Formats: sequence, C-alpha cells, structure tokens
Amino acid sequence: MKRLLTLACALAFCASAAAQYPAKPVRIVVPFPGGSATDTITRILAQSISPGFGQTMIVDNKPGADGAIAGETVKNAPTDGYTLFFATNSALSATPVLRKKPPYDPVADFTPIAFVGRFPFFVFAHPSLQVKSLQDLVAQAKAHPGQLNYGSGNTTSILATAQLASLAKIEMVHIPYKGDAPLMQDLVAGRIHFAIASTAPGAGLAKDGKLNVLATLLARRSALFPDAPTMAESGFPEYSLVAWGAMVGPAGMPRDIVARIARETNAAVANAQVKDALDKFGFELQGSSPDELGKFIRDQLVAWRTAVKEAGIQPD
Repeated sequence: MKRLLTLACALAFCASAAAQYPAKPVRIVVPFPGGSATDTITRILAQSISPGFGQTMIVDNKPGADGAIAGETVKNAPTDGYTLFFATNSALSATPVLRKKPPYDPVADFTPIAFVGRFPFFVFAHPSLQVKSLQDLVAQAKAHPGQLNYGSGNTTSILATAQLASLAKIEMVHIPYKGDAPLMQDLVAGRIHFAIASTAPGAGLAKDGKLNVLATLLARRSALFPDAPTMAESGFPEYSLVAWGAMVGPAGMPRDIVARIARETNAAVANAQVKDALDKFGFELQGSSPDELGKFIRDQLVAWRTAVKEAGIQPD
C-alpha cells in the first residue's frame, strides 16, 4: 500500500509539472558557435517558440568535438524539459559512427521531439574541371582514377563524398580542411577539383560564377540553385545521407512535456515568418511527430554506419 501511494504521488507530481510547463526559461543547447548557420537557425526558431511557451528561450552554444560536447551536456541534463538540444547529424549521426567509444547512444540517451529540417549541401566544382553535371564529374573520375581530388570541411562532407564515391565506384584523393571557409578558398583557387559543402561560404561564390553547382543533397531542388538537380535526379536514388537538424532532449522526458514542445516546435516550423527568415540560408523546414523523428534518427544511424563501412573509414 505504501508503495502504491508513493507511485500515485509521483504520478500526480509529474502531471502537475507537465501542466505547469514551462514555468521558467528553457535552454536550447547548440553544438556550434555563435554566428554559425545552426546557431542562427536555432535563434530564429527559439524566437518563434517563445510566445507560445510564455517563457524566454535561452540559446546556449557549446561547440566542439563534432557536436559531442553539446550532446553530452544534454544527455546528462535533468529530464524536466528545461534543457533541450538542437541536434544535428554531426552529433547524432556522424559522431556515434566515427568513434570506437562514442560518448553516448543517439537512440537510448535522447528523447526525440520534432524534426526541424535539412541543411543545404551542394556539390560544387571548379570551372576548370569543365563539368556541368554530377554525371560529368563521375565520368571524369572514372576516366582518370585517383587523379581528381576533393575537399571536406566537416563530417558531413567527408561521409557524403564517401557515399558518392562508393555508389559511383570511383577513386579520388581526399584532402581534409578545418572548416568550409579554408576549403572554399582552395576550391576557388583551383587547388582542389570539387567538394560537397554547405551554402554558407559557397552560395555567393557560385552565384558569381566562380564555382559550378552540380547537385544538391536536399530532397527537393533548392530555390537558391533551382537548376541544381537532386542526387536522385542525378542518377543516385540510393543516396541516403541527410544533413539535418531536430529538437531532442535527454532520455526519459515526460510524454506530456514532449508533446507540448513538439507542438510548439512544429508550429514554429510552419510559421511563414520563420520560413521567410530561413529561406536565405536554403534551410528546408520540415516538422514531425516524436515517433517519426525517432525512426528517422535510427534510419540515419544505419545510413551513416553503412557509408563509413563502405568507404573503409576506421573509427578513431
């Protein structure tokens, strides 16, 4: 009887906490520094969510270790809904498959809340390569095995290009960079031939004619480069890696609180002002239920693991 009373009291307390949520400011941990595309997107989203919550949304930047620092912060946070994570594929897809001993399990250690959208990544090529499409690039690589080189500025571009190479059965030289900015400097200078990269440094260069845009990793063509086909349109319907962003929390969050955050997040994703603000980044908004996000995270984990294995990348 005493145990039943204790359980009943605990359930009543949880119900009361969920009904009052949020009763104070909510923190959103971001895995990249202030001023980054991810940071800007999170702040625009937080500003839209805040009125519905009736509370301030505090953006807390914890960059480093490909998102693992931010991920560990949220993993170890209380489960009361006051610490959330604007998670990306760097933290929940790449880090778990690129480390022998990952700092967390992306499925077991987090509560999925709502998908937010896809980051725009494109295949950029230097004009001297004289290719106008992804098929042209693949043909060049097959005609000159091991002679084309490509750059990567983050885990997404590393594995995205590795999957392309695996599907196309082409051999190229990989040149890693510490970020997209130095990568783009060398690409524009012609020191590397092509790269799969975000639009942050590449959009203006491409619009000025200094780079050719061959394809997009987005599910649909982007308004930024409407002539750039998708990977499926370019002959690679099996291409499965996604550069994504979503709202998650620590494992074990109360369902009522998860539902409330999901509702407000999806409302922000559907907000026309949010869409207008994010269009210039090429960010493709898309909401979801918690269950849909959970399945997506599991599916992407499989896709990224497969890309690592097929590329012969050894986890550190």
